[in-house]
Amino acid sequence: MKKMMPWIATTLLAITLIVVVVFVFMQSQNKNDNTHTAAAAEEKKLTADEIVEVSSELGQIKTNLADADRIIMVSFSFKLSDKKAKEDFEKIKSITVKPIIIEALADTKAEALSSAKGMKQFNEKLTGLINEALPEPNLKSTSVSDIVIAPM
Repeated sequence: MKKMMPWIATTLLAITLIVVVVFVFMQSQNKNDNTHTAAAAEEKKLTADEIVEVSSELGQIKTNLADADRIIMVSFSFKLSDKKAKEDFEKIKSITVKPIIIEALADTKAEALSSAKGMKQFNEKLTGLINEALPEPNLKSTSVSDIVIAPM
């Protein structure tokens, strides 16, 4: 029995350490989740007037898709970080943003935009491309506000 005592103590110590590590890890995950939830709740608290102040629209864009026999008519809405960013965005959206959108659509197949998941991925891709072209990356999100895909 005396020879087994060190083994039992070591095993109990190892189990205790594993439980402590798992507990600490779970606590840190909960804190991260609460931080993300708080940030999302803070972002959702905008009033209708505040949303209008930081939003911009780009009317109908008509162009070809990557499919040779498909054309698209699409409109976008953009959410920016603040009112000043919106003012700057309004100045350059026709000369900078519109060509980026047309190029992105030219590389996109109709199937990619036929589902909600595909549109979400396209919007995220577009947000990244536009932020790269802006002097200050203040674009928070891009949304398709109107879309028609038709055969030629």
